[in-house]
Amino acid sequence: MSLLIKNGTVVTPENTAIADVYVEGETITAIGENLPHKSESTIDAKGSYVIPGGIDVHTHLEAPVGGTTSSDDFETGTRAAAFGGTTCIVDFATQSKGQSLLAAYKAWRLKGTKATIDFGLHMIVVDVGNGRIEELDDLVREGVTSFKLFTAYPGVLMVDDGMLLQVMVRAKSLGALVAVHAENGGAIEYLVHKALTEGRTTPIEHALTRPAITEAEAVHRVIALSRIAEAPVYIVHVSSAEALEEISRARRKGFAVLGETCPQYLLLTKEELLRPGFEGAKFVLTPPLREHADQEALWKGLEDGTLQVVSTDHCPFFYATQKHAGLNDFTKIPNGGPGIEHRLQLLYHFGVRTGRLSVQRWVELVASNPAKIFGLYPRKGVLQVGSDADIVIWNPNQKYKISAVSHHMNVDYSMYEGMVVEGNAETVISRGEVIVNRNNWSAKPGRGRYLKRSPFAAASSTVR
Repeated sequence: MSLLIKNGTVVTPENTAIADVYVEGETITAIGENLPHKSESTIDAKGSYVIPGGIDVHTHLEAPVGGTTSSDDFETGTRAAAFGGTTCIVDFATQSKGQSLLAAYKAWRLKGTKATIDFGLHMIVVDVGNGRIEELDDLVREGVTSFKLFTAYPGVLMVDDGMLLQVMVRAKSLGALVAVHAENGGAIEYLVHKALTEGRTTPIEHALTRPAITEAEAVHRVIALSRIAEAPVYIVHVSSAEALEEISRARRKGFAVLGETCPQYLLLTKEELLRPGFEGAKFVLTPPLREHADQEALWKGLEDGTLQVVSTDHCPFFYATQKHAGLNDFTKIPNGGPGIEHRLQLLYHFGVRTGRLSVQRWVELVASNPAKIFGLYPRKGVLQVGSDADIVIWNPNQKYKISAVSHHMNVDYSMYEGMVVEGNAETVISRGEVIVNRNNWSAKPGRGRYLKRSPFAAASSTVR
């Protein structure tokens, strides 16, 4: 099957120019002006951007959280991602205490057989006792080249500094990257206990018991450990100005520290948790939403290169049922929110259209940088000859109202309900196959492929 995309404004790392893109089978084979190639199918992209498919490197599909499971599985979650212009995800396989890392990996590979777009896996590591540290080598051979550890959630996911350092050292020897959820779990546990003892149980307490300093302190400590290991580190879902400053300071000193943020931290504040009744539970996620000043700092971090990626941390739960488990105790509200479908729209509307970001920087943040950092480049994340034909035709003028009524995520609310954005994925192509065309879906579950990712290789020097 061949496909010719004509007259679009093609966004590449080098420039943005009107050009044609020719696809044979699953691969881009030519890019240039007025290509003479004959094709079985032609799309006229005049007036639209032609960009690489988005890559969301922080998703939690069918994930066990607090006694329940996130409501999107690999079929519904990847379909929603595709409607928003994302053609590849990297999800988190999660080890349980005492479990083999390879067993956890195999369990998530099985879940992924329903995927409609290509996917990779990180591994959440909670236990390396009884020789399990050696399984990291096996995971890298399976293409799992990034490991996530938590400094939060004592007794469930949290690891101590010694184990974090041990994994960092091992990961460096394997060429793998350690990603960290950085909050001071011990301090938060004390603040949570104090709030409950004092009878404070409503959703806003989730934010009040996880102040920004608990994030900043943990980021500082994680960076210090990475320096001891002489290993690069990636800080996930940065939410506060204080945490961002720790990353900025380390990068100014030349340390290999990378970071991501998410649309919710750029656009929402903790005031959402004060909504009447129990509505604030919709916005209970971790780290919590912060202040307007934190939003401004994070936008600047994206502009100046302190942060390299915008992901979603998509982890949805039904408000009417799952979130209500915490009706009388905020600690029982499952942490997480939906967002996999709207990442490109939100960043384009509030970033590009406002002049904060160039179109090329937008593409870097949602596609190219994630691919580079997580071992998928140049197969994914770029439009160039030889790359997978993961292509989005982006209509910069199409208005779209975000609503739970129309979104494709398997959840009964939207964190961005009623927002009108300008700019939308009109046609989405995955490995040469048109899977979304003007809101029409044509992909089958299971067509997504598991991606063996390359080791992390000096990405800090090639990513801005």
